Amino acid sequence: MSRPKNDVFLRALLGEPTPYTPVWIMRQAGRYLPEYNQTRARAGSFLDLCKSPDFATEVTLQPLARFPLDAAILFSDILTIPDAMGLGLYFAEGEGPRFERPLRDERDIGKLSAPDPTTQLRYVLDAVTQIRKALAGAVPLLGFSGSPFTLACYMIEGRGGGDFLETRKMLYERPELMHHILEINARAVTDYLNAQIEAGVQAVMIFDSWGGVLAGEAFHEFSLRYIERVCAQLRREREGQKIPRIVFTKGGGLWLESLAQCGADALGLDWTVDIGTARARVGDRVALQGNLDPAVLLATPEVIRREAARILAGYGYGNGHVFNLGHGISQFTPPENVAALVDAVHSDSPQFH
Repeated sequence: MSRPKNDVFLRALLGEPTPYTPVWIMRQAGRYLPEYNQTRARAGSFLDLCKSPDFATEVTLQPLARFPLDAAILFSDILTIPDAMGLGLYFAEGEGPRFERPLRDERDIGKLSAPDPTTQLRYVLDAVTQIRKALAGAVPLLGFSGSPFTLACYMIEGRGGGDFLETRKMLYERPELMHHILEINARAVTDYLNAQIEAGVQAVMIFDSWGGVLAGEAFHEFSLRYIERVCAQLRREREGQKIPRIVFTKGGGLWLESLAQCGADALGLDWTVDIGTARARVGDRVALQGNLDPAVLLATPEVIRREAARILAGYGYGNGHVFNLGHGISQFTPPENVAALVDAVHSDSPQFH
């Protein structure tokens, strides 16, 4: 497993020297790209798009054909695991993901088990193999999963967004049930990410999208503890190459010091955090990824260049920065604005290295 021709992303995650700051974009293969929408229409549905290795490969490569990004991210969804657990994932038009059988009943929770990724999630692993072949060593491929707590939010609520009252009620009222779900989810996430590594991803990211809804003590007990468990059991290298791991807790700026000790090589920052302050708080324990407000990409190219320069200067001189957004790209983003951002980062960042 030789390093890709452009390995700046991997080196930055490991805190190694790089000639410039690498950049990729959360949800970079998505609805802001006309070609993505055309492929999705051909696939018939979002789930069919995810479950076809051919389509997943096609859309993973689309942003790389347009922009000189420094990493590809596997096209998939964080809800593949609960879908494989039999909760009945479907997507309501304009309303996002739904589960037919959310976890509310103690008996259902007792029957929950971690899927075998090599059989029940084989389509994801086949996509990884196919994408790696198609990339031909140009840039690294990033794999990912939802965090155990974030998956639990969808599994209990039966949908995304909102205030997750059912989930939070359960963790206070029946913590033993919540821990049972989280233990199984942690096993599932570990197995899934290790299977992705075995199939060929060169870095992994854990999306703790909803950890930030928790009170501080609850975050440490019900989210961070299980992220630590996953990180401790992830395969550290494959064929002599280190596999960096990124952890992104949206709304997690309060807990950066704790997150820096979770076993990750890099922390993703949302846009509410000042990146210079974050770097001062975590030192060189972890690299940092982020953290442009996605709304900036709706402004003019001049504004985009100014805001990108501000974040690069905020991080300052040295290694360990991967430029990204503070959350996923908006579907309303003009593609030419993404081109302006990538160009700005690549042209402005060498002075900091």
